[in-house]
Amino acid sequence: MNRYNFPRKKSVALLLDPDKIGGDSLLSIIKVAAENRIDYVLTGGSLTFNSVDGLIDTVKMNCSIPVILFPGNLLQLSFKADAILLLSLISGRNPELLIGNHVIAAPFLRNVKEKLISVGYILVGCGTKTSVEYISQTEAIPSDKPDIVVATALAGEMLGLHMIYLEGGSGAITPVPPAIIRSVRDNISIPVAVGGGLRNKEEIKKTFEAGTDLIILGNGCEKNPGLLADACKIRDDLQA
Repeated sequence: MNRYNFPRKKSVALLLDPDKIGGDSLLSIIKVAAENRIDYVLTGGSLTFNSVDGLIDTVKMNCSIPVILFPGNLLQLSFKADAILLLSLISGRNPELLIGNHVIAAPFLRNVKEKLISVGYILVGCGTKTSVEYISQTEAIPSDKPDIVVATALAGEMLGLHMIYLEGGSGAITPVPPAIIRSVRDNISIPVAVGGGLRNKEEIKKTFEAGTDLIILGNGCEKNPGLLADACKIRDDLQA
């Protein structure tokens, strides 16, 4: 997979956390993802109780969807994925998540540079403190401060990042507001991904229409696999 073609316009990704899904539930959701032509499967999570390698192997054995590593920490680094998101938490000021972990990971990743996709990770406050905020020891940018979100996204693009990810956080009460997405989309030229808090097709449609290139679905699909079908239908309708 050519990293510079990631993501294809109007794409849908399923984020699978090795600590939250496995066994028959994993096989079932992979089947639904394949049937609905999900563009990508992302693998990773905030903690590391289970091996991400095992999850990647299972996905690859059961479908042909490209697998992209979404590492929550250094213990989740793996060469098995088709691509690796090199995440920099640019909404926070934790130096380890801005550059420190990247320095440690660089020697490990230097021979797979063609797989790396540098991503500016921006947490947007969406109603509750999320696992990402707690683990990262950073605060999300308040959703009523769109100017700060836009300025942060602009800085990420100017630093040479390949994509901006606006994240409401796992279990967010509400999704990232469409007005924020639209403001970011109007001000940067690199792809915009959005995830967190998307629980129904109306929210997904509004998120796409606001200018999102890649929608990332996670917890909502574990409880409602039909959400994948809804997201892919909306994707296809908007590109028809």
